[in-house]
Amino acid sequence: MIDCCIIGGGIIGLSIARELASRGLSVRVLSRDPPRETTSWAAAGIFPPAPRHAGETPNERLTSWSDRLHHDWSRELRDETGIDNGLFSCGGLYVAIDGVLMQRLLHAAEEWRNKGARCEVLDVAGVAAREPGLRGAGDRGTIVGGYFLPEESQIRPPRHLAALAESCRRRGVEISSGVVVQSVDLHGGGIASVDAMHLGGGRETVRAGAFCLAAGAWSGPLARSFGLTVETRPVRGQIALYRFPKPPLQRVVNNGLEYLVPRQDGRLLVGSTLEDAGYDAGTTQEAVERLRNVATSLLGDLAEATLERAWAGLRPGSMDGLPSIGRVPDLRNAFIAAGHFRAGWHQSTGTAVLIADLITNRPPQIDVAAFAPNRPRTTRDPLMPR
Repeated sequence: MIDCCIIGGGIIGLSIARELASRGLSVRVLSRDPPRETTSWAAAGIFPPAPRHAGETPNERLTSWSDRLHHDWSRELRDETGIDNGLFSCGGLYVAIDGVLMQRLLHAAEEWRNKGARCEVLDVAGVAAREPGLRGAGDRGTIVGGYFLPEESQIRPPRHLAALAESCRRRGVEISSGVVVQSVDLHGGGIASVDAMHLGGGRETVRAGAFCLAAGAWSGPLARSFGLTVETRPVRGQIALYRFPKPPLQRVVNNGLEYLVPRQDGRLLVGSTLEDAGYDAGTTQEAVERLRNVATSLLGDLAEATLERAWAGLRPGSMDGLPSIGRVPDLRNAFIAAGHFRAGWHQSTGTAVLIADLITNRPPQIDVAAFAPNRPRTTRDPLMPR
């Protein structure tokens, strides 16, 4: 019998597996999808600044701690596996298309400064100076100003996932893809085993000392098998990938909830949508065309750009905008890490350490009370579709 079974093979599940294995536990990961079909692989990998500040919320505390851990993990993964996950501070521009939105950005800039983040308010000329690729948008009146966050970072999700998986394997973690957990055997106040179906054929019973549910948008339905109600409503996000002869931008550009993320190889991610589409992770022509219009409005004619591909992922939304991290009530050996919505990548490292602390009976390094799986939920994240 293994020490711990992780249900879910995305960024949260693999991070937890690596952390547990680094503490000497035997771990198995059960993933319904292969790596390239997970929502984690589909992410853009934008990390806004995460400064510590006096009035930080529990969610901000988790993010700031995770942000620091990411830099440690990035170095460790590169040294161990030889894979560079591309984490670096590229800086992020936030632009406004009219005066009303500029006033909102000015308010947001003041909030960033109050938190201790470096933030530079820019007029049109300042935006062009920071990002020459937007000079045309300024000339056309498409943007009227914005602000710049020099501490904003980006990471390459496929590379980081590959490094995580390799690190897990070197630590003895068994990763099984194409496996769907269908039922849970409860016994003696805990989980004795789970019944799993292999999509390629066959079934098996998996026994472990502890079980952690980290299956992203699929965690809600599975949590009911644990006797727990946790909303992880799937919120679809579509992204388009363009290839340019040379990089059109130097920095991440944010326009409301939409963004352009330049890669150093000349590719550009354009995202993203927020859609209530159930568990449909397919792309639509309408959304891809809208994303093209987003890029065109900021960069002008895309005649030199080639659409390489488009994809979609299902973010695990939560009722109150907070993830559920902790022990499942009334089950001695069941844990959950789900509902991170758009922050899953940024919060993955801290979440992994918290879950590993709980499983190994160490005091958590930050207070997890706000993330309790059975906490009252009275508000709704305004970004979630109704």
